Amino acid sequence: MKRRILGGTGISVSEFALGTMMFGAMGNTDHDESVRMIHTALDAGINFIDTADVYSRGESEEIVGKALKARRDDVVLATKFALPMGPDANQRGGSPRWIKRAVEDSLRRLGTDYIDLYQMHRPDPDTDIDETLSALSDLVRSGKVRAIGSSTFPAELIVEAQWTADKGGHHRFRTEQPRYSILSRTIEGGVLPTAQRHGLGVLTYGPLSSGWLSGRADPTRGHRVAAVPQAFDLSIPANQVRLEAVQELSKLAAQAGVPLSHLATAFVLSHPAVTSVLIGPRTPEQLDDLLAGANAELSAEVLDRIDEIVPPGTEINPADNYLAASPAIGDKRLRRR
Repeated sequence: MKRRILGGTGISVSEFALGTMMFGAMGNTDHDESVRMIHTALDAGINFIDTADVYSRGESEEIVGKALKARRDDVVLATKFALPMGPDANQRGGSPRWIKRAVEDSLRRLGTDYIDLYQMHRPDPDTDIDETLSALSDLVRSGKVRAIGSSTFPAELIVEAQWTADKGGHHRFRTEQPRYSILSRTIEGGVLPTAQRHGLGVLTYGPLSSGWLSGRADPTRGHRVAAVPQAFDLSIPANQVRLEAVQELSKLAAQAGVPLSHLATAFVLSHPAVTSVLIGPRTPEQLDDLLAGANAELSAEVLDRIDEIVPPGTEINPADNYLAASPAIGDKRLRRR
């Protein structure tokens, strides 16, 4: 497993990172099997594990904690905060009040006294970013967190956070975790160039586009369909276009002599801004398939053909980014006084 340096942190991480959203009630409910999958990933050379407090309401973090009991020092451990953890409006977001509670809860569930990368899962329009960065800087200074990052921030908020950190003397976000796949390429226009300019490490998620690029005979049938039906409903014209693109990509993968899933992960890693790609298997078989593609590389001709099927900077179905809409659009409260 090849490694790259995570932005300006100096931390060496594997090109594949293990995403654990599917461990727990949201996916694989067998804790022992999930622990074995984590060990399989580590034995294959992955040293970067990503989770979040919101994944199965903390269950994913608990599973990761079980798996790392004897291997913590060998792993770069990342988790996230900010998405709702309960019905109370104060159980979410980027306020110092919530951050101080959220990090303690994550440390307890993970069974560790430090987190290597603590990421803000989504922007919080209700909290001044200066307040958020101040609280996160306190965690870095205390040793509970080694580095901080953002996830699914648009380019303008990445810049605002960098400027605020510089102005306020805070620790700055060192990483960004955006959605990125062949079928979802909007970040190529702003987010990835911005990350490069500010020296951020980029940890991407969703390389298989919720299973569309997994290589299944029918990509509209899978574990994620119930969770995000709008992303698979073929009565939606954008999904018909996506299905046609997947069919063309499947032909291209066959011509290139690689499974479609390997084509998908290799495409993400081919972008010079990307440090690691998150793979998020639910079953051991899915993990084995993805690990087999760790060293896949795409020729310039294959990359050019991908660009013809899905042009750079485009997104076939904007509903893919259902949790990343502009707050003014996604939250009706912000349209009114």
